[in-house]
Amino acid sequence: MRSEIGVILTHHLVDDDKQLYRLTHSKPKVEVFFDWIERQFEHQGFTPTNPFIKALSYARKRQLGLEVFLTDSDVPMDTNHIERALRVIPMGSRSWLFCWTELGARDVGIIQSLIVTCRLHGVDPYTYLVDVLQRVAQHPASRVAELTPRLWKQHFADNPLRSDLHGLPN
Repeated sequence: MRSEIGVILTHHLVDDDKQLYRLTHSKPKVEVFFDWIERQFEHQGFTPTNPFIKALSYARKRQLGLEVFLTDSDVPMDTNHIERALRVIPMGSRSWLFCWTELGARDVGIIQSLIVTCRLHGVDPYTYLVDVLQRVAQHPASRVAELTPRLWKQHFADNPLRSDLHGLPN
C-alpha cells in the first residue's frame, strides 16, 4: 500500500519535486540493492555460469542505466508503458504468416515498431511516415538520427512534408 501511494504521488510531481522525491525515497533503496549485489559476488560457491550470478552480472553491468531515473525526472522508473505499446508486435505475428517472405515479415515488424515509437512520443504515425519517406532522399546521411520519431518531432513536426493528396476532400 505504501509503495502504491508513492507511485501515485510521483505521477503528480514535476521536474525538481519529482527528482527530489526520487532522491529521497528511491536512491537509498537502489544503493542497498547494488550493495547487496556486490556482497553476493563476495560469497564463494557460485560459478560464473550459475543463473543467479548471470542475473546479478546483468544488473551490475547496467547499473548506470538503471539509475538514470534518479537524475533525470523525465525518465520513467520502469518501462511498462513501452512494453505495453510494443505488445502489438508479437500479437500480430499470426498475421505475419501472410507476408509471403521472411523479409516481408521483418519489414512489417519494423513498421510496427516505428508506429509504436511514434505513439509513445505523441507523433501521428501517418504524418510522420509521409514526411520521412519524402524527406529521406534529400536529408544528409550524417544527420539520419533526426528522422527518428523523437528527434523528428523536435525538428520537423511543426512543418511536415505532405502528400499530394493532403487536403483533398474524401
